[in-house]
Amino acid sequence: MEYRKLGNTDLDVSLICLGTMTWGQQNTEAEGHEQMDYALERGINFFDTAEMYSIPPMAETQGSTEKIIGSWFKKSSNRDKVILASKVAGRGRMNWIRGSETKLDRENIEKAVEESLKRLQTDYIDLYQLHWPDRPINLFGGGLGYRHIENETVAISETLGVLNDLVKEGKIRYVGLSNETSWGLSEYLKSSELSDLPRVVSIQNAYNLLNRTYEQGLSEFFYRSSVGLLAYSPLAQGYLTGKYLDGARPEGARTTLFERGSRYETKHAEKAIRAYVNYAKEREIDPSIFANAFVNSREFVTSNIIGATNMDQLKLAIDSYEVKLTEEDFKTIEKIHYQCPNPCP
Repeated sequence: MEYRKLGNTDLDVSLICLGTMTWGQQNTEAEGHEQMDYALERGINFFDTAEMYSIPPMAETQGSTEKIIGSWFKKSSNRDKVILASKVAGRGRMNWIRGSETKLDRENIEKAVEESLKRLQTDYIDLYQLHWPDRPINLFGGGLGYRHIENETVAISETLGVLNDLVKEGKIRYVGLSNETSWGLSEYLKSSELSDLPRVVSIQNAYNLLNRTYEQGLSEFFYRSSVGLLAYSPLAQGYLTGKYLDGARPEGARTTLFERGSRYETKHAEKAIRAYVNYAKEREIDPSIFANAFVNSREFVTSNIIGATNMDQLKLAIDSYEVKLTEEDFKTIEKIHYQCPNPCP
C-alpha cells in the first residue's frame, strides 16, 4: 500500500481510505467487520465515517455506521492501528440527528463529538470534519456557479474556536472540511492564522472522471497550503462501472434501491460514461479499477475514499492502487474530458 502525508501533520494515511457509509443499511454489522478486517490486512490504515451515516440518511439508521465501527474496535482491539475520520453534520433540517436544527455552533458540535465518541467506543477522533458548510451553497450535484442566499450563519472563527477546545481536550486531533468551496477553505485558513486556531489539514469533496471541478480552484491549495483532497465518490456512485448504462437497474444496487443517482444522470453523462467504460475494456482493465486508478494518480489527492457493499467490490477497489495508468491512458482521458467536460458537477 502507498501512504501519503495528511496535510501538515505527522500522520501517513493509506492512499486507499475505507469508506463506511453503507454499513447499517446495505451492509450488516458482520459485513462491516469483515470489510475492516480485510482492509487492515491489505495495509489500509484510514477509515472514514460520519455521525449521519448510514446512507441514505434517516432517523432509524442515523449513527449505525459509527456503532459498527465501535463494536469492531471493542472486539478487535485495533483502535491504535486505525486513523479514524468522522464528520459533524452542517446546518440543515435533519432534526432527528441532535433533536434540533443542526448548526456548526458550540452546542451542536460538542454534542455531536460526545455522541460520536460514545458510538465509536473510542476516546478520540483523529480527523474531525465539517460535513458541509454552515452557510447555504450548492451541494451534492447542485451544478456549477454560486447563488448567493442571505441567511443566518455561524461565524467560521466561532466554529474553529469550538474545535480548538476539543483539540485541547484531546477529543479530536485534527480538523478537516467537506463539500467546501475555495472561498470557504481560504477563510478557514485565514481565520486559523489570525487567531492561532486549528488549521484545516484536508478537504473531502467529490472527485471522479465525471466531476473534476475540484481541479479548477481547490487543487492549488495542496501545493501552496498543504491541504490535500480526500476524494469521495471515485466511481460516481457506481456509474463509472457501467452497470447503469442504458437505464439498467441491477438488483441490490444503490440507485436501484434508493433512487439516489440523479447527480450522475445528466444530459451528457451517459456519453462520457460509455466512453470511459469502453476504453477501459479495450485496455483489459476493469472499469471500476480504471476509474479508481485515475483518482489515485492525482498528486493532490491525499486519499481515495472507496466504498463497497460486497467483498468482491472491496477487493477490486483496493487492487486499484497497484494499477498505474500510462501516458496514452491520460491522453485518452483528457480527450474524453474535453469532449464532455464535467457532465456531473
